[in-house]
Amino acid sequence: MLAFSCKTDTGKSQEKVSEEKVTQEKKQKDSGWIYLFDGTSTEGWRGYGMDSLPPGWTIKDSVLTFDTELGLEQDYEGGKDILYGAEEFDNFELYLEWKLPEGGNSGIFYHVKEGYDGPPVVSPEYQLIDDENYASIHDLTAYNTSLGYTENPEELKPLQQTGADYAMHPPAADKILHPVGEWNSSKIVFTPERVEHWLNGKMVLSFVPWDEAWHEKKNSDKWKNSPDYGKFKTGYIALQDHASPIWFRNIKIKKL
Repeated sequence: MLAFSCKTDTGKSQEKVSEEKVTQEKKQKDSGWIYLFDGTSTEGWRGYGMDSLPPGWTIKDSVLTFDTELGLEQDYEGGKDILYGAEEFDNFELYLEWKLPEGGNSGIFYHVKEGYDGPPVVSPEYQLIDDENYASIHDLTAYNTSLGYTENPEELKPLQQTGADYAMHPPAADKILHPVGEWNSSKIVFTPERVEHWLNGKMVLSFVPWDEAWHEKKNSDKWKNSPDYGKFKTGYIALQDHASPIWFRNIKIKKL
């Protein structure tokens, strides 16, 4: 009787999960949102230039996370950035929630194309970083000096801070960034007429892609020797591993 009861309960549980999934899929269809990660599966996700996820990326408590200890346990020397490879997107609204540890660093890429050393050299990045503590934990002097930042090169610059279009457009100084260990929400809206970065419900920057001002910025700083940076008008969505733990949830996209 005990064994029969357990089997029945399991069956009900599976039916309930199935019903919830159908309901969720219907809601997504009705609202136009496509869930790239809903907390239950990494289906569609793989490493950049790979057929599977790099070691370290896993689901814990319905959260997509990069577990540095798990990654280090493997004999692996390849890249650890991941992308949603089931579909490419051109114009979109992307929403997700994330949190970082002290000194953490990551990013969100779009219009990603493979065949390069990695997403950064070809794809725009919405920067995610611990603004408050990163520079006190990591020495930025040599890196910033190489980019021409001769004044206070040890500091994290606005173009490198959370919400920035990395090395292109800085976020608003009055942005709302929650402390490390707490959840933040980010949104990217992309159209050929306007790109917007949002952080915790507030727009922190906007720009026109591929206009004269965009090309001037692209050719004057970090990307001047990356000819294909930002040129593609469609591509994958990707997430960056930057050798620190990172947590993502509620990753969804709407085509525009």
